[in-house]
Order: sequence, then C-alpha cells, then structure tokens
Amino acid sequence: MNQNVRGERSPFEYCDIVTSTNHKSLQGPRGGGPHNTHIAALAIALKQVATPEYKAYMQQVKKKARALASALLDKNCRLVTGGTDNHLLLWDLRNLGLTGKSFEKVCEICHITLNKIAIFDEKGMITPGGVRIGTPAMTSRGCLESDFEIIADFLFRAAQIANLVQRQKASLMGLQSNKDIVELGTRVENFATQFALPGLDV
Repeated sequence: MNQNVRGERSPFEYCDIVTSTNHKSLQGPRGGGPHNTHIAALAIALKQVATPEYKAYMQQVKKKARALASALLDKNCRLVTGGTDNHLLLWDLRNLGLTGKSFEKVCEICHITLNKIAIFDEKGMITPGGVRIGTPAMTSRGCLESDFEIIADFLFRAAQIANLVQRQKASLMGLQSNKDIVELGTRVENFATQFALPGLDV
C-alpha cells in the first residue's frame, strides 16, 4: 500500500488483507464492472495517490477530522474511541436520546451529509445509535480547521432539533416545513456556498 495513504504505519503489519473503496478518500470512480472508463479513472486516482500533494491532502483531512472531533467533544458529545486519528469520526448519539436514523434525516434536510451507523455495543441494528462523519469532501472544497468548528456548531444544532422532533414524535416525512430545520438549512447552505465545488458553479 502506498505510504501516502497509510501514513507512518502500514495496515499490513496487522492483517493479511486490506480493502478500500475507490470513490471516497481515494476520490476515484465507484467500483463495479470492468468498464474501460472505470479502469482509466481508477488508474488516474491511483497515480494521484502516489504524489506528495495527495499525502499533504490526507494529512489535512486527518487534521480537520481532529478539529471537528475536538469541537464536538467541547460540547460534551460522545465520540467512539474518544476522538479520531483518521479521516472520520463516529458520534454516539445515545446519551442525547437520539437514534442515528432521526439525526441523519434532520441533517439530510439541512443539507448535511452523514451516515447512520450502529455502535459496537448495541443490541440491534434496526435503530442504530450513532453516525459516521467524514472530512474528505469539505477538505477538498477548501475548509480550514476553524471552519470545522462552525460545522460542529451546525451538527450540534441539528442534534438539538432532532432531539426535539423525536420527543414530539413528529413524522420524519413532514420535516421540510419545520422552522428550525429551515433556518439551520439556510445557514448551512450559506456557509457551504462560500467554498468551491469542483466541476460545478456554486
């Protein structure tokens, strides 16, 4: 595995098989059939991974993840492992009385992309109690560490709104008109449009 991706320690020191996705932090095409366009795009992505620029980018991704984790911890949020040392963090929402599903839905309407995920000691997978948040996309768009403190504020506000929605037993289908969600969504949109989106005019 390329040292630019793995950093100082190789995952092969700890396991025999290492897997990866093409389209997330590698920023290549989605996997799938052996189409020539995909093969060419993957070759370009793998070549980019071997550059010093990509190594610097990944170091920034990890710095931004630590900045986001620190900002959430300052708000007494519970993170699995107490922080992060890679490109993402896992937020355990159970102490806030939230499910990952309701939080993910509120965030989606507010223009925030994250994924619900089960926490390691949960009994079932139907209503996972956590979310996974990555920093590669906003790092690629030019966010600074201080910007991730603002993102943490958005996430925490979304958690407050989701908690209220969940306690009121409001339908997740009718949240588009919720005034708190609309207000947060506008703030997120205004913040996000400051940053370039490669390939699109925003």
